Amino acid sequence: MKAAVIKNLGDTPKYENFPTPSVNAGEVAVKVKAVVLDYALKGITSGIHFASKQFYPKLPAVVGYTGIGELADGTLVNIRGIKPPFGSLAETVVIPQNFATPIPKGVSAEQAAAIPSAALSSLVPLQNAAKLQAGETVLINGATSVSGMLAVQIAKNLGAGRVVATGRNAASGEKLLTLGADAFINLDQPDENVVADLKNEAGDGYDVILDYLWGHPAELIVSTFTPAGMGVPSKRTRFVLIGGLAGKTAAITGQSLLTSGLEIYGMGAQATPEARIEGTKLIWGMLQQGKLSMEIETHALADIETAWNTEQHGKRIVIVP
Repeated sequence: MKAAVIKNLGDTPKYENFPTPSVNAGEVAVKVKAVVLDYALKGITSGIHFASKQFYPKLPAVVGYTGIGELADGTLVNIRGIKPPFGSLAETVVIPQNFATPIPKGVSAEQAAAIPSAALSSLVPLQNAAKLQAGETVLINGATSVSGMLAVQIAKNLGAGRVVATGRNAASGEKLLTLGADAFINLDQPDENVVADLKNEAGDGYDVILDYLWGHPAELIVSTFTPAGMGVPSKRTRFVLIGGLAGKTAAITGQSLLTSGLEIYGMGAQATPEARIEGTKLIWGMLQQGKLSMEIETHALADIETAWNTEQHGKRIVIVP
């Protein structure tokens, strides 16, 4: 069969012949329909990820560990549980039969491959850590990424009354407004302007903050919570850290925490298997109702080298074998 193959960790996958996997008892052959080239896959394949050797214990190997496939009867299913050296970026995979969970009607293979993992990064913390309530105001820090754009839509779908987005790309900021953001704050301006915009767009205060950036942008956000004087905070603000794209550390003053009502959570503790399963069900429903959108660029498996090196800011690259 044809597949995307690496001979060494860090290689760009190449379109080559690879042995077709055999089907044993309790397994099923699946025709691969869509695989997303996300940052997690690229990181693991690069060899610098802590799990690289787990996914590629021997080489050469086929790249990819998840995706969407089609059973012999035409049912679309999740691809999970592939045994190395086989992978999902191939014409065919073999997986445990009980892992072949069906994709709901009305959701395309490309959507099912590209959207859930990115969407869960906001849906799980909004529901499980922040416990978003209808009508609340949400600030999404770093919303110009694919995950951030989905976060804007998900916050609105879950009942947020107002969503404020931040980022450095003005063009993406305009797109965020069409996706449901009520305001966009450009981080590519002097700090004092960013702080002023954060305060001006807060209304009576942010109820929830989803932070994909950390680093200096988080410092600016937290600085706006430094109280003018002593007193009981009028509002609880649930700050959920999701990523650290702008830096591993952030300097936060004690004054910004002592009497501000600011509560800081990490996303990881909330992403339990149960939360992800329930979250995925909600995502399927949003997709079926046309309430989630993402720019998806498809490439044939034969074009894997080009696709692997394609810039994907604001979109997802999906391979359709």
